[in-house]
Amino acid sequence: MAREQFDKEIQFLRMLAMTGGAYSRQQYAERLGISVHTFDKTLQRLKSISGSSPLASSDKDKQAFTATFRYNYYDAVDPLLLLLFQGKSMKITESRRLVLLLESLQKRSQTVTELLDCCSDGQVESDTPPDEKTIRADLRYLETTGVIRRVDAKRPFRYRLQDELGRLTAEQLLEIFAFVDIMASTQLPSVHGYLLRDSLKKLLMRQGMNTEALDAFLYKYHYYSRILDEAHVFSLIEAMRQRRLIQFLYFTPKSPHSYSASQTNPLFQREHKGREKTVLPLQIIYDHQFGRWYLLAHQSRLGIVKFRLEGITRLSEAEAVSEHEYAQHRDRLMARIRNSWLIDTGPTVRVRARFFHPGAGIPSFVKERVQLQGQWGTITEESGGTSFLYEIDVNDTTEIKPWLRSFGSSCEVLEPSKLRQEMIEDWKEIAASYEPVRENNQS
Repeated sequence: MAREQFDKEIQFLRMLAMTGGAYSRQQYAERLGISVHTFDKTLQRLKSISGSSPLASSDKDKQAFTATFRYNYYDAVDPLLLLLFQGKSMKITESRRLVLLLESLQKRSQTVTELLDCCSDGQVESDTPPDEKTIRADLRYLETTGVIRRVDAKRPFRYRLQDELGRLTAEQLLEIFAFVDIMASTQLPSVHGYLLRDSLKKLLMRQGMNTEALDAFLYKYHYYSRILDEAHVFSLIEAMRQRRLIQFLYFTPKSPHSYSASQTNPLFQREHKGREKTVLPLQIIYDHQFGRWYLLAHQSRLGIVKFRLEGITRLSEAEAVSEHEYAQHRDRLMARIRNSWLIDTGPTVRVRARFFHPGAGIPSFVKERVQLQGQWGTITEESGGTSFLYEIDVNDTTEIKPWLRSFGSSCEVLEPSKLRQEMIEDWKEIAASYEPVRENNQS
Protein backbone atom coordinates (compact mmCIF):
# COMPACT_ATOMS: atom_id res chain seq x y z
CA MET A 1 0.00 0.00 0.00
CA ALA A 2 1.19 3.51 -0.75
CA ARG A 3 2.42 5.44 2.26
CA GLU A 4 0.00 8.28 1.54
CA GLN A 5 -2.98 5.92 1.36
CA PHE A 6 -2.09 4.41 4.73
CA ASP A 7 -1.70 7.85 6.37
CA LYS A 8 -5.11 8.88 5.08
CA GLU A 9 -6.78 5.76 6.42
CA ILE A 10 -5.09 6.18 9.80
CA GLN A 11 -6.56 9.66 10.17
CA PHE A 12 -9.89 8.48 8.77
CA LEU A 13 -10.26 5.70 11.35
CA ARG A 14 -9.03 7.93 14.17
CA MET A 15 -11.77 10.43 13.43
CA LEU A 16 -14.39 7.68 13.33
CA ALA A 17 -13.24 6.36 16.70
CA MET A 18 -13.01 9.80 18.31
CA THR A 19 -16.28 11.23 16.96
CA GLY A 20 -18.37 8.07 16.85
CA GLY A 21 -19.49 8.83 13.30
CA ALA A 22 -21.01 12.15 14.36
CA TYR A 23 -19.60 14.13 11.41
CA SER A 24 -21.25 14.42 8.01
CA ARG A 25 -19.41 13.34 4.86
CA GLN A 26 -18.61 16.96 4.06
CA GLN A 27 -17.24 17.62 7.57
CA TYR A 28 -15.03 14.52 7.42
CA ALA A 29 -13.70 15.53 3.99
CA GLU A 30 -12.93 19.09 5.13
CA ARG A 31 -11.16 17.87 8.26
CA LEU A 32 -9.07 15.42 6.25
CA GLY A 33 -8.36 17.88 3.45
CA ILE A 34 -9.78 15.58 0.78
CA SER A 35 -12.76 15.63 -1.56
CA VAL A 36 -16.07 13.97 -0.73
CA HIS A 37 -15.43 11.56 -3.62
CA THR A 38 -12.10 10.50 -2.05
CA PHE A 39 -13.88 10.14 1.28
CA ASP A 40 -16.38 7.72 -0.29
CA LYS A 41 -13.61 5.68 -1.93
CA THR A 42 -11.71 5.44 1.36
CA LEU A 43 -14.85 4.36 3.19
CA GLN A 44 -15.52 1.66 0.60
CA ARG A 45 -11.97 0.32 0.92
CA LEU A 46 -12.17 0.17 4.72
CA LYS A 47 -15.50 -1.64 4.51
CA SER A 48 -14.03 -4.18 2.13
CA ILE A 49 -11.09 -4.79 4.50
CA SER A 50 -13.27 -5.13 7.58
CA GLY A 51 -15.69 -7.47 5.86
CA SER A 52 -18.53 -5.67 7.59
CA SER A 53 -20.46 -5.40 4.33
CA PRO A 54 -20.03 -5.90 0.59
CA LEU A 55 -18.18 -3.25 -1.32
CA ALA A 56 -20.96 -0.79 -2.08
CA SER A 57 -21.66 2.89 -2.04
CA SER A 58 -25.19 3.17 -0.70
CA ASP A 59 -25.93 5.41 2.26
CA LYS A 60 -27.22 2.39 4.17
CA ASP A 61 -23.85 0.63 3.89
CA LYS A 62 -21.98 3.75 5.00
CA GLN A 63 -24.26 4.18 7.99
CA ALA A 64 -23.72 0.52 8.99
CA PHE A 65 -19.95 0.95 8.99
CA THR A 66 -19.93 4.19 11.00
CA ALA A 67 -22.59 2.84 13.37
CA THR A 68 -20.10 0.13 14.39
CA PHE A 69 -17.92 2.84 15.91
CA ARG A 70 -20.86 4.73 17.36
CA TYR A 71 -22.67 1.89 19.10
CA ASN A 72 -20.73 -1.38 19.05
CA TYR A 73 -17.03 -0.61 19.36
CA TYR A 74 -16.83 -0.13 23.11
CA ASP A 75 -18.54 -3.47 23.70
CA ALA A 76 -16.50 -5.39 21.13
CA VAL A 77 -13.78 -7.79 22.20
CA ASP A 78 -11.79 -7.51 18.97
CA PRO A 79 -10.02 -4.18 18.30
CA LEU A 80 -11.85 -2.90 15.21
CA LEU A 81 -9.10 -0.43 14.34
CA LEU A 82 -6.80 -3.39 13.73
CA LEU A 83 -8.48 -3.88 10.35
CA LEU A 84 -6.16 -1.22 8.91
CA PHE A 85 -3.04 -3.22 9.80
CA GLN A 86 -4.61 -6.43 8.50
CA GLY A 87 -5.04 -4.89 5.06
CA LYS A 88 -1.96 -2.65 5.10
CA SER A 89 0.90 -4.34 3.36
CA MET A 90 -0.54 -6.16 0.34
CA LYS A 91 -1.85 -5.26 -3.06
CA ILE A 92 -4.62 -7.43 -4.48
CA THR A 93 -2.18 -9.31 -6.74
CA GLU A 94 0.18 -9.92 -3.80
CA SER A 95 -2.60 -11.32 -1.62
CA ARG A 96 -3.73 -13.67 -4.41
CA ARG A 97 -0.17 -14.88 -4.99
CA LEU A 98 0.49 -15.50 -1.28
CA VAL A 99 -2.74 -17.47 -0.97
CA LEU A 100 -1.64 -19.69 -3.87
CA LEU A 101 1.76 -20.22 -2.27
CA LEU A 102 0.30 -21.18 1.09
CA GLU A 103 -2.29 -23.49 -0.45
CA SER A 104 0.46 -25.27 -2.37
CA LEU A 105 2.66 -25.63 0.71
CA GLN A 106 -0.22 -27.13 2.69
CA LYS A 107 0.00 -30.27 0.58
CA ARG A 108 3.78 -30.86 0.69
CA SER A 109 7.16 -29.14 0.81
CA GLN A 110 8.18 -27.58 -2.50
CA THR A 111 11.04 -25.77 -4.23
CA VAL A 112 10.94 -22.28 -5.76
CA THR A 113 10.55 -23.73 -9.27
CA GLU A 114 7.60 -25.89 -8.24
CA LEU A 115 5.92 -22.96 -6.50
CA LEU A 116 6.47 -20.76 -9.56
CA ASP A 117 4.60 -23.31 -11.69
CA CYS A 118 1.75 -23.47 -9.16
CA CYS A 119 1.36 -19.68 -9.15
CA SER A 120 1.48 -19.47 -12.95
CA ASP A 121 -1.20 -22.19 -13.30
CA GLY A 122 -3.52 -20.85 -10.61
CA GLN A 123 -3.34 -17.10 -11.16
CA VAL A 124 -6.18 -14.92 -12.41
CA GLU A 125 -5.97 -14.26 -16.15
CA SER A 126 -5.81 -10.48 -15.68
CA ASP A 127 -2.74 -10.73 -13.39
CA THR A 128 0.80 -10.54 -14.77
CA PRO A 129 2.59 -13.91 -14.35
CA PRO A 130 5.16 -13.75 -11.50
CA ASP A 131 8.85 -14.37 -12.16
CA GLU A 132 11.29 -16.34 -10.04
CA LYS A 133 12.63 -13.20 -8.33
CA THR A 134 9.11 -12.25 -7.16
CA ILE A 135 8.45 -15.75 -5.78
CA ARG A 136 11.77 -15.73 -3.91
CA ALA A 137 10.90 -12.34 -2.40
CA ASP A 138 7.50 -13.68 -1.30
CA LEU A 139 9.13 -16.73 0.29
CA ARG A 140 11.65 -14.54 2.15
CA TYR A 141 8.76 -12.45 3.48
CA LEU A 142 6.82 -15.53 4.61
CA GLU A 143 9.96 -17.03 6.15
CA THR A 144 10.75 -13.80 8.03
CA THR A 145 7.24 -13.61 9.45
CA GLY A 146 7.42 -17.24 10.59
CA VAL A 147 4.70 -18.58 8.29
CA ILE A 148 7.00 -21.02 6.45
CA ARG A 149 10.44 -22.50 6.99
CA ARG A 150 13.12 -24.31 5.02
CA VAL A 151 13.06 -28.08 5.29
CA ASP A 152 16.86 -28.46 4.98
CA ALA A 153 19.97 -26.51 3.98
CA LYS A 154 20.56 -28.32 0.68
CA ARG A 155 19.97 -26.62 -2.66
CA PRO A 156 17.51 -26.29 -4.17
CA PHE A 157 15.83 -25.17 -0.95
CA ARG A 158 12.49 -26.73 -0.11
CA TYR A 159 9.89 -24.87 1.94
CA ARG A 160 6.96 -26.01 4.03
CA LEU A 161 4.37 -24.44 6.30
CA GLN A 162 5.38 -23.59 9.85
CA ASP A 163 2.38 -25.34 11.34
CA GLU A 164 3.56 -26.26 14.85
CA LEU A 165 0.52 -24.52 16.35
CA GLY A 166 -1.73 -26.84 14.37
CA ARG A 167 -0.21 -29.80 16.22
CA LEU A 168 -1.23 -28.50 19.64
CA THR A 169 -4.41 -29.60 21.37
CA ALA A 170 -7.38 -27.24 21.68
CA GLU A 171 -6.67 -26.85 25.40
CA GLN A 172 -3.04 -25.86 24.76
CA LEU A 173 -4.08 -23.40 22.05
CA LEU A 174 -6.65 -21.87 24.39
CA GLU A 175 -3.99 -21.29 27.05
CA ILE A 176 -1.72 -19.59 24.50
CA PHE A 177 -4.65 -17.51 23.25
CA ALA A 178 -5.50 -16.34 26.78
CA PHE A 179 -1.87 -15.32 27.42
CA VAL A 180 -1.55 -13.45 24.11
CA ASP A 181 -4.92 -11.80 24.71
CA ILE A 182 -3.79 -10.37 28.05
CA MET A 183 -0.34 -9.31 26.84
CA ALA A 184 -1.61 -7.65 23.64
CA SER A 185 -4.16 -5.64 25.61
CA THR A 186 -1.84 -4.54 28.40
CA GLN A 187 1.61 -4.15 26.82
CA LEU A 188 2.98 -1.63 24.32
CA PRO A 189 3.35 -1.71 21.38
CA SER A 190 0.47 -4.16 20.92
CA VAL A 191 -0.41 -4.43 17.21
CA HIS A 192 1.77 -7.50 16.64
CA GLY A 193 0.17 -9.16 19.66
CA TYR A 194 -3.31 -8.42 18.35
CA LEU A 195 -2.42 -9.90 14.96
CA LEU A 196 -1.16 -13.07 16.66
CA ARG A 197 -4.31 -13.16 18.80
CA ASP A 198 -6.43 -12.92 15.65
CA SER A 199 -4.57 -15.82 14.02
CA LEU A 200 -4.94 -18.00 17.12
CA LYS A 201 -8.64 -17.19 17.32
CA LYS A 202 -9.22 -18.24 13.71
CA LEU A 203 -7.28 -21.48 14.30
CA LEU A 204 -9.38 -22.31 17.38
CA MET A 205 -12.62 -21.56 15.54
CA ARG A 206 -11.58 -23.91 12.71
CA GLN A 207 -11.22 -26.61 15.37
CA GLY A 208 -14.81 -26.00 16.48
CA MET A 209 -14.14 -23.78 19.52
CA ASN A 210 -17.14 -21.74 20.65
CA THR A 211 -16.68 -17.98 20.18
CA GLU A 212 -18.17 -17.30 23.61
CA ALA A 213 -15.36 -19.31 25.21
CA LEU A 214 -12.78 -17.23 23.33
CA ASP A 215 -14.41 -13.95 24.35
CA ALA A 216 -14.75 -14.83 28.02
CA PHE A 217 -12.62 -11.85 29.07
CA LEU A 218 -12.60 -8.27 27.84
CA TYR A 219 -9.13 -6.77 28.07
CA LYS A 220 -9.36 -3.36 26.48
CA TYR A 221 -7.39 -0.18 26.97
CA HIS A 222 -9.33 3.06 27.44
CA TYR A 223 -7.79 4.93 24.51
CA TYR A 224 -8.85 2.88 21.52
CA SER A 225 -7.17 4.86 18.75
CA ARG A 226 -3.68 4.52 20.26
CA ILE A 227 -2.86 1.46 18.15
CA LEU A 228 -3.09 3.59 15.01
CA ASP A 229 0.03 5.49 16.07
CA GLU A 230 1.95 2.22 16.23
CA ALA A 231 2.16 2.44 12.43
CA HIS A 232 4.91 5.03 13.01
CA VAL A 233 6.54 3.51 16.10
CA PHE A 234 8.56 0.79 14.39
CA SER A 235 9.63 3.10 11.54
CA LEU A 236 10.90 5.59 14.12
CA ILE A 237 12.67 2.86 16.11
CA GLU A 238 14.45 1.73 12.94
CA ALA A 239 15.44 5.32 12.11
CA MET A 240 16.87 5.76 15.63
CA ARG A 241 18.71 2.46 15.33
CA GLN A 242 20.35 3.67 12.12
CA ARG A 243 20.78 7.25 13.46
CA ARG A 244 18.91 8.67 10.46
CA LEU A 245 17.18 11.98 10.04
CA ILE A 246 13.48 11.76 9.24
CA GLN A 247 11.16 13.98 7.23
CA PHE A 248 7.41 14.29 7.70
CA LEU A 249 4.43 16.59 7.37
CA TYR A 250 3.12 17.53 10.82
CA PHE A 251 -0.33 18.67 11.93
CA THR A 252 -0.47 20.14 15.45
CA PRO A 253 -3.31 19.09 17.82
CA LYS A 254 -4.79 22.61 17.46
CA SER A 255 -4.83 22.45 13.68
CA PRO A 256 -8.32 22.34 12.10
CA HIS A 257 -6.96 19.71 9.70
CA SER A 258 -5.38 16.34 10.43
CA TYR A 259 -4.38 15.34 6.92
CA SER A 260 -3.70 16.83 3.49
CA ALA A 261 -3.81 14.95 0.22
CA SER A 262 -0.69 15.03 -1.94
CA GLN A 263 -1.59 16.34 -5.40
CA THR A 264 0.48 14.85 -8.22
CA ASN A 265 -1.02 17.07 -10.92
CA PRO A 266 0.66 20.53 -10.78
CA LEU A 267 -2.49 22.13 -12.19
CA PHE A 268 -4.38 21.10 -9.07
CA GLN A 269 -1.56 21.63 -6.60
CA ARG A 270 -2.76 23.30 -3.43
CA GLU A 271 -0.95 24.38 -0.31
CA HIS A 272 -1.19 21.86 2.51
CA LYS A 273 -2.07 22.89 6.04
CA GLY A 274 0.70 20.99 7.82
CA ARG A 275 4.33 21.88 8.42
CA GLU A 276 7.25 20.03 6.86
CA LYS A 277 9.81 18.89 9.43
CA THR A 278 13.29 17.39 9.23
CA VAL A 279 14.51 16.14 12.61
CA LEU A 280 16.76 13.56 14.23
CA PRO A 281 14.58 11.16 16.31
CA LEU A 282 15.96 10.49 19.80
CA GLN A 283 13.21 9.04 22.01
CA ILE A 284 9.64 7.69 21.82
CA ILE A 285 7.46 8.06 24.93
CA TYR A 286 3.95 6.80 25.64
CA ASP A 287 1.60 8.66 27.96
CA HIS A 288 -0.64 6.12 29.73
CA GLN A 289 -2.81 8.82 31.28
CA PHE A 290 -4.03 10.25 27.98
CA GLY A 291 -3.16 7.43 25.57
CA ARG A 292 -0.72 9.45 23.45
CA TRP A 293 2.56 8.64 21.75
CA TYR A 294 5.26 11.34 21.64
CA LEU A 295 8.41 11.74 19.58
CA LEU A 296 11.30 13.69 21.09
CA ALA A 297 13.85 14.80 18.52
CA HIS A 298 16.62 17.26 17.70
CA GLN A 299 16.15 19.98 15.11
CA SER A 300 19.15 21.95 13.91
CA ARG A 301 17.56 25.37 14.47
CA LEU A 302 15.42 24.77 17.58
CA GLY A 303 17.28 22.06 19.50
CA ILE A 304 14.95 19.67 21.38
CA VAL A 305 11.48 19.45 19.78
CA LYS A 306 8.40 17.34 20.62
CA PHE A 307 5.68 15.91 18.42
CA ARG A 308 2.54 13.87 18.96
CA LEU A 309 2.62 10.85 16.68
CA GLU A 310 -1.02 11.28 15.72
CA GLY A 311 -0.08 14.42 13.76
CA ILE A 312 2.73 12.83 11.72
CA THR A 313 2.08 11.99 8.05
CA ARG A 314 4.28 11.24 5.01
CA LEU A 315 7.09 9.89 7.18
CA SER A 316 10.34 9.07 5.34
CA GLU A 317 14.00 8.58 6.19
CA ALA A 318 16.88 10.85 5.15
CA GLU A 319 20.66 10.75 5.57
CA ALA A 320 22.37 9.32 8.64
CA VAL A 321 24.50 11.22 11.20
CA SER A 322 27.68 10.08 12.93
CA GLU A 323 27.53 7.96 16.06
CA HIS A 324 29.30 10.71 18.06
CA GLU A 325 26.83 13.41 16.98
CA TYR A 326 23.85 11.19 17.75
CA ALA A 327 25.22 10.35 21.21
CA GLN A 328 25.70 14.05 21.98
CA HIS A 329 22.10 14.93 21.11
CA ARG A 330 20.80 11.89 22.97
CA ASP A 331 22.75 12.70 26.15
CA ARG A 332 21.57 16.32 26.02
CA LEU A 333 17.96 15.19 25.75
CA MET A 334 18.20 12.67 28.61
CA ALA A 335 19.69 15.36 30.86
CA ARG A 336 16.81 17.72 30.03
CA ILE A 337 14.06 15.16 30.74
CA ARG A 338 15.69 13.58 33.80
CA ASN A 339 13.10 15.21 36.07
CA SER A 340 10.23 15.22 33.58
CA TRP A 341 6.95 13.73 34.70
CA LEU A 342 6.58 12.81 31.04
CA ILE A 343 8.32 14.98 28.41
CA ASP A 344 8.41 18.48 29.96
CA THR A 345 11.79 20.24 29.70
CA GLY A 346 10.90 23.30 31.78
CA PRO A 347 12.61 24.46 35.00
CA THR A 348 12.68 22.03 37.92
CA VAL A 349 10.37 22.79 40.87
CA ARG A 350 9.59 20.93 44.09
CA VAL A 351 6.00 19.73 44.48
CA ARG A 352 4.66 18.89 47.95
CA ALA A 353 1.22 17.38 48.45
CA ARG A 354 -0.69 15.86 51.36
CA PHE A 355 -2.64 12.69 50.66
CA PHE A 356 -5.35 11.43 53.02
CA HIS A 357 -5.98 7.79 53.88
CA PRO A 358 -9.54 6.59 53.22
CA GLY A 359 -10.24 5.85 56.89
CA ALA A 360 -9.46 3.64 59.85
CA GLY A 361 -9.48 -0.05 59.07
CA ILE A 362 -9.70 0.53 55.30
CA PRO A 363 -6.71 -0.47 53.13
CA SER A 364 -5.02 2.69 51.84
CA PHE A 365 -5.64 2.35 48.11
CA VAL A 366 -4.59 6.02 47.86
CA LYS A 367 -1.09 5.26 49.14
CA GLU A 368 -0.84 2.16 46.96
CA ARG A 369 -1.65 4.23 43.90
CA VAL A 370 0.87 6.94 44.83
CA GLN A 371 3.54 4.28 45.35
CA LEU A 372 2.71 2.73 41.98
CA GLN A 373 2.41 5.91 39.91
CA GLY A 374 4.40 8.51 41.86
CA GLN A 375 7.66 7.76 40.03
CA TRP A 376 10.71 8.97 42.02
CA GLY A 377 8.76 10.97 44.62
CA THR A 378 9.20 10.26 48.34
CA ILE A 379 6.46 9.43 50.87
CA THR A 380 6.55 10.41 54.55
CA GLU A 381 3.83 9.32 56.98
CA GLU A 382 2.43 12.09 59.19
CA SER A 383 1.60 11.79 62.88
CA GLY A 384 -1.91 10.58 63.57
CA GLY A 385 -1.85 8.12 60.66
CA THR A 386 -4.57 9.90 58.68
CA SER A 387 -2.35 11.32 55.95
CA PHE A 388 1.11 11.26 54.35
CA LEU A 389 3.32 13.79 52.55
CA TYR A 390 4.46 13.28 48.98
CA GLU A 391 7.44 15.25 47.60
CA ILE A 392 8.97 15.23 44.14
CA ASP A 393 11.32 17.42 42.07
CA VAL A 394 9.78 17.67 38.62
CA ASN A 395 10.17 19.78 35.48
CA ASP A 396 7.36 22.37 35.73
CA THR A 397 3.90 21.37 37.02
CA THR A 398 1.87 21.13 33.81
CA GLU A 399 2.15 17.35 33.42
CA ILE A 400 1.85 16.34 37.09
CA LYS A 401 -1.20 18.55 37.69
CA PRO A 402 -3.82 16.23 36.08
CA TRP A 403 -2.47 13.31 38.09
CA LEU A 404 -2.75 15.22 41.37
CA ARG A 405 -6.23 16.45 40.45
CA SER A 406 -7.39 12.90 39.73
CA PHE A 407 -7.21 12.11 43.48
CA GLY A 408 -10.02 14.58 44.21
CA SER A 409 -10.49 15.39 47.90
CA SER A 410 -7.83 12.80 48.86
CA CYS A 411 -5.06 15.19 47.77
CA GLU A 412 -4.14 18.71 48.96
CA VAL A 413 -1.35 20.52 47.09
CA LEU A 414 0.92 22.44 49.49
CA GLU A 415 3.74 23.70 47.24
CA PRO A 416 4.46 25.50 45.01
CA SER A 417 1.95 28.25 45.79
CA LYS A 418 1.21 28.83 42.09
CA LEU A 419 0.13 25.22 41.61
CA ARG A 420 -1.92 25.34 44.80
CA GLN A 421 -3.78 28.41 43.55
CA GLU A 422 -4.38 26.77 40.18
CA MET A 423 -5.90 23.75 41.92
CA ILE A 424 -8.16 26.03 44.00
CA GLU A 425 -9.41 27.77 40.85
CA ASP A 426 -9.99 24.42 39.13
CA TRP A 427 -12.09 23.10 42.01
CA LYS A 428 -14.08 26.33 42.19
CA GLU A 429 -14.92 25.95 38.52
CA ILE A 430 -15.95 22.32 39.06
CA ALA A 431 -18.07 23.27 42.09
CA ALA A 432 -19.81 25.99 40.07
CA SER A 433 -20.83 23.39 37.50
CA TYR A 434 -22.74 21.48 40.19
CA GLU A 435 -24.71 24.44 41.55
CA PRO A 436 -28.50 23.90 41.41
CA VAL A 437 -30.17 25.43 38.36
CA ARG A 438 -33.53 25.82 40.17
CA GLU A 439 -34.96 25.46 43.63
CA ASN A 440 -36.82 22.26 44.43
CA ASN A 441 -40.12 23.54 45.78
CA GLN A 442 -41.77 20.17 46.03
CA SER A 443 -42.98 19.34 49.55
